[in-house]
Amino acid sequence: MSAEPVTETTATDAHRRFGSRTLQAVPGAPVDARIMAPDLLYGRLLATAAQHSLGGGPPHEGLLRRADGSLDPLPLDRWLGPVDEADNEVLDRIDGPVLDIGCGPGRHVAALRAAGQSSLGLDLSPVAVSITRGRGADAVLGSVFHDVPRAGSWATALLLDGNIGIGGAPGALLSRARELLAPAGTVLVELDPPGRRTSLSQVRLEAPGVVSEWFAWAHVGVDGIEAVAADAALAPAWTMCAGERWFAALRRP
Repeated sequence: MSAEPVTETTATDAHRRFGSRTLQAVPGAPVDARIMAPDLLYGRLLATAAQHSLGGGPPHEGLLRRADGSLDPLPLDRWLGPVDEADNEVLDRIDGPVLDIGCGPGRHVAALRAAGQSSLGLDLSPVAVSITRGRGADAVLGSVFHDVPRAGSWATALLLDGNIGIGGAPGALLSRARELLAPAGTVLVELDPPGRRTSLSQVRLEAPGVVSEWFAWAHVGVDGIEAVAADAALAPAWTMCAGERWFAALRRP
């Protein structure tokens, strides 16, 4: 399954119309690619990666570009795979029921289901939701900032794989996650390593011939999570490092 472009506008056209607001002057950025909504391009790349993992079609070739021009490959193959040791160390420490915010292709909710833990994935991508359900886990399509099933009853909300960055406003995201928790519930977040400052950037997805619109993303280091959590009326319960990844549990009073 693949998503079709929502517009035939090219990056060059957008640059003419909107100037620097489109951030087209970043080093090395393509300027003659079609523009898609981020969730649609993500779904296309995810579908390509899933097909490739089953022995059909080419690799996904998806990249994440930042406004400074730097590029990182999208780790879709890892997200499509099973949970690793670091994931398991963290998931073993949480209580259900669990809401996975931005679940992607659902490796965490699938692992929780296999362990007998009640869980639900939430994602904006229909492809991600479909793949998650195909793994035998429950998932729904939607935004964390809109109606969420069983709001106010979740024991744990997950923000893993960098999802603390969703929307570019970690304080607002954590405040919303807090609203979804039951009393004494926990938000489990994955963070950047010590020394990384809380920051906001503009990013986009790229693939051959197509790019996504720019969207805001945030980074929060383990050193800075206490202040961000306090603004959302959450209190750090514990932090841990597993597999060179950093995590924190934030408790709702």
